[in-house]
Amino acid sequence: MTREQKDNLFVLIKSLSKSEKRQFKLYVGRLGVNEDSKFLMLFNILDKLSVYDEVAILKKGIVKKQQLSNLKAHLYKQILISLRLNPSHQNVRIQIREQLDFATILYHKGLYKQSLKILDKAKSLAIANEEKNVAYEIVELEKIIESQYITRSLNNRADELSVQAKELSQQNVIASKLSNLSLQLYGLFLKTGYIKNDKENQRVTDYFNNRIPKYDINKLGFREKLWLYKAYLWYSFLTSDFLASYKYASKWVDLFYENKDQVILNPVFFLKGNHYLLEALFYLRQYDKFKETLFNLEDITKQKWFPVDDNVDGLAFLYIYHNKFNLHFMDGSFKEGLPLIEEVLERLKNYKDRIDEHHIMVFYYKIASMYFGAGENKKCIYFLEKIISNKSLQMREDLLCFSRILNLVAHYEAGLDYNLDVLIRSTYKFLIKMEDLYEVQKEFIKFLRGLGDIYPNEVKREFIKLHKKLKQYEDDPYQSRAFLYLDIISWLESKIDNKPIDLVIRDKFQEAKRGT
Repeated sequence: MTREQKDNLFVLIKSLSKSEKRQFKLYVGRLGVNEDSKFLMLFNILDKLSVYDEVAILKKGIVKKQQLSNLKAHLYKQILISLRLNPSHQNVRIQIREQLDFATILYHKGLYKQSLKILDKAKSLAIANEEKNVAYEIVELEKIIESQYITRSLNNRADELSVQAKELSQQNVIASKLSNLSLQLYGLFLKTGYIKNDKENQRVTDYFNNRIPKYDINKLGFREKLWLYKAYLWYSFLTSDFLASYKYASKWVDLFYENKDQVILNPVFFLKGNHYLLEALFYLRQYDKFKETLFNLEDITKQKWFPVDDNVDGLAFLYIYHNKFNLHFMDGSFKEGLPLIEEVLERLKNYKDRIDEHHIMVFYYKIASMYFGAGENKKCIYFLEKIISNKSLQMREDLLCFSRILNLVAHYEAGLDYNLDVLIRSTYKFLIKMEDLYEVQKEFIKFLRGLGDIYPNEVKREFIKLHKKLKQYEDDPYQSRAFLYLDIISWLESKIDNKPIDLVIRDKFQEAKRGT
């Protein structure tokens, strides 16, 4: 797959809104520089280009090749300064940093009293908004200034700052350990997916227990609790304990509802918490609760008070539409979900510089699955090929594996059996390189390898045999995870009963609803 050349400056300019571009030009005007300054001319050239083209830039004659790199770096810096000044990008975190900068300037001018006054206000704001890293920085600067600015209350002040620094330091250490553990578990999940046996379960459990710090839940603030719930969430996801996943995702989301100011300050974590809550509900097949949570999340992101920036906008799209696909997968409404595909593909064009390639490929897998469920197998194959042919892609092994298995099934369903043997061999070669395959995968590959030797009138009997073998894994705590990616059981039942797969899944869904 060829990659479009990416230039950081060009991507930044293309991400600017009309108001941000206008703000930049006003900012340049305030600098008092000539309107024909080279960096502004470069900005206008890049703004008009549809793709980054260095040759086209040099043809304009505003800069020599040797000077272009320095000019781009200068323009990049000026755009960032302009964005920092833009009211739409102002938030509490930036305000605190700004006050710390002001206090530092006053300190270096020897205006200690003024500096301490600003620092005291900034510290209160930082602690109130759970910005404890910068609060610790503020306390450290206060200690430096107090050692030079002699007051009658120095002894009490020294003790007060020492205690405050110690408390903040301890809280920052716990938060750091928990955030490290959460990130490491997430990285492990991206590489391997869910655990597949007792050995892996023990390895992940030991890894988690050896790294989880000691804590008193009553002494943890919002930030420390957030990282604690994230760490437990990833541990429960890895070990396929979806009830625990639901428990900790719920705690995560409830934490935000109990501290609504944090939704505005940390909208990304609010969105992620809801996404993982939806994932857990999807795996637990809690349809009504899933639907309610999804629509509630979508409604909140449309509220005027909910913060909006490019990053939040991209993530809201990613999480909401990911779960809209899952909603159709749960109730078997694949055909009804087809209009969603065009909408997602169109919006992916707008978010191509904000959504990483891994998540784009996850969308492609969901699109392929939607087409497969709707019986449009050639379209399913088209999107699976985008994943399989991407040699530069780093994504979960289990998802890559099931992309190939679904590709085989879709070829079989589409009647494209002229190269099925070649496809089976290449898929088999890929799978044997993976360690600890699911038994479901092994049985399915065995079945596919033997398809060529089965007479047409015997195929249904072989489907029944395979269905019986795989059915035993449906409630297995490890092996049943394979069915999350591809509902092979329902596909086999569709072949045995000669019914479309979407109808089989829909019937199961209705039966489950009647049983609840």
